[in-house]
Amino acid sequence: MTISKDQAILSLVPNASFSMKDDVISQWEDKRTKPTEAEIQAKITELETAKVNEEQAKADLKASAKAKLIAGEPLTEDEADTIVL
Repeated sequence: MTISKDQAILSLVPNASFSMKDDVISQWEDKRTKPTEAEIQAKITELETAKVNEEQAKADLKASAKAKLIAGEPLTEDEADTIVL
């Protein structure tokens, strides 16, 4: 899943009031400063990187839990949660 411009803008300016048309801010109805295109693109990259890292961490934790189960070793609570959830 990719991060949308809307998501990036709201991450930069929480609860901002704006409208978008053709992937461009058409109306900025917020008193706070409108983020630049460069700021929006940087936030998209930051959020996408964080999402990839989070997904990798979950996959690593699950693999660790599986390896420990196979080896008969005790799991951490986080590893156990990957199995239960």
